Amino acid sequence: MKLPAILFILTMSLQSFSQDKPAYKIFTGEGKRADYEDVLKAANKSDVVFFGELHDNPIAHWLELELTKGLFAEKGKDLIMSAEMFEKDNQILIDEYFAGIIKETSFESEVRLWKNYSTDYKPLLNFAKGNGLKFVATNIPRRYAAVVSSGGFEALQKISPEELKYIAPLPIEYDPELACYKDMLSMGSSIGGSMEGKVSENLPKAQAIKDATMANSIVNNWQKGQTLIHFNGSYHSDRHMGILWYLNKYNPSIKVVTISAVLQDDIEKISDENKGLADFVIVIPSSMTSTYK
Repeated sequence: MKLPAILFILTMSLQSFSQDKPAYKIFTGEGKRADYEDVLKAANKSDVVFFGELHDNPIAHWLELELTKGLFAEKGKDLIMSAEMFEKDNQILIDEYFAGIIKETSFESEVRLWKNYSTDYKPLLNFAKGNGLKFVATNIPRRYAAVVSSGGFEALQKISPEELKYIAPLPIEYDPELACYKDMLSMGSSIGGSMEGKVSENLPKAQAIKDATMANSIVNNWQKGQTLIHFNGSYHSDRHMGILWYLNKYNPSIKVVTISAVLQDDIEKISDENKGLADFVIVIPSSMTSTYK
């Protein structure tokens, strides 16, 4: 092939590459470029994988399912799936649905499903069901998180012993200086509401009771030799705080890898504010469509 022809092909290839529109790029927490295989390799070597999602982001949800498939190919029945989006008192419904005791219509009518369940979480649940995997509902029932939000941890003393099994063991250790909780007081309603224009000091405690309960659920359902993948909003696991702070209290020997999904206008380079969020940061264009509004 003559040199001009080679140069023409190279030029066209470069132009085609420059016009590509990637849906995401992956970076390490330090800001170095990574790829999906790096994430899968690290996840396969871990005990617990935290996938910190953007709840309305289709790329994050797609990658959650793809990573689960990749882990299953390696771990088989030693893979456990778990999620913030299902509350502990609904575990029996998940188990009965998986066992064929109740029908899908009954399951979906009785479980407190998130509004994007059918598009974003049903595929995960169906993957677990179809492959005989355990799926753990890890979160505190929302009614008890609301109790803490309005009355603090002490309000939990009024709950019956029967219902306390759905909550992390009391008393709940709590560090108000932990950045993920301290910041909530200044972030206001973007995280979860306000009281007469001022965020209640109990709001971070409601977040903490969720984190503690999810960490406790993970510890109680994971065994050595297994890998558990947990799906949660990124704020619950970013910077190895939230759930991970409590997990380290319950079992500091568990080997963890964290993933966080973020939006940026420019995905060619991770922004300084997103560095260190997780072991792997998935950077997605800000213009990406949402699964719901």
